[in-house]
Amino acid sequence: MIGMDACFLGIAELVEAPSVAVVVDVMRAFTVAAWAFAQGAEKIVLAESLEEALALTARHPDWVALKDGPPAPGFAMVNSPGLLRSVDLGGRTVVQKTTAGTVGALAVKEASLVLCAGFVVAEATARLLRTRKSDSVTFVVTGDEGRAEEDLACAQYIARRATTEAGTDAAEFVRRAAESRAAAELAEGVRQGVHSDDVALCLEVDRFPFAMVATSEGPLMVLRPRTVLPPTDEAPV
Repeated sequence: MIGMDACFLGIAELVEAPSVAVVVDVMRAFTVAAWAFAQGAEKIVLAESLEEALALTARHPDWVALKDGPPAPGFAMVNSPGLLRSVDLGGRTVVQKTTAGTVGALAVKEASLVLCAGFVVAEATARLLRTRKSDSVTFVVTGDEGRAEEDLACAQYIARRATTEAGTDAAEFVRRAAESRAAAELAEGVRQGVHSDDVALCLEVDRFPFAMVATSEGPLMVLRPRTVLPPTDEAPV
């Protein structure tokens, strides 16, 4: 995959469906999604709106919804990995609606492969890209109208890992994310629905061994984990 052509676009810059898309939201949508799977969730439905999320949980009482910001009626959880890590989601379906991450994933739902990612699933995501041997990959930088430094840093790190089988040092990419505006806002309490460990949890590299693949299932965009084992000839990472 040395010759993979990677481009990095904000949501508003997407003019056509890419062949392969990696939608990055480090702080916090797809860090939260990964934690939801780690806590036992079977799948995550990416909702178009808060109203759709509530309608889905009304039709499916065993589903649970989460959103950005403070707690709200009808939403069992907020978009915080620090708060989610103590929740038992064994076998549950989670409905997620966030400001940027879910919007970005829905914007590329026509792509042949849609991966949702953050640092916590970086290597598994890169490994899946290497397995697919895609010539062109569009990385969707979801935060701050495509300018979020934490999302761009993570996207560039995954792109580097996808095209370089030898180890790539994550330190500089994580440093950029740690110094981002989003990290400062989380740390300073500017955003609501926050746990004090959220920034640290969002900056953990390869915490989980799975990638997250979004596909259309009927009218819904559904995210599921997919473990990708390294080929026997791939160097250990």
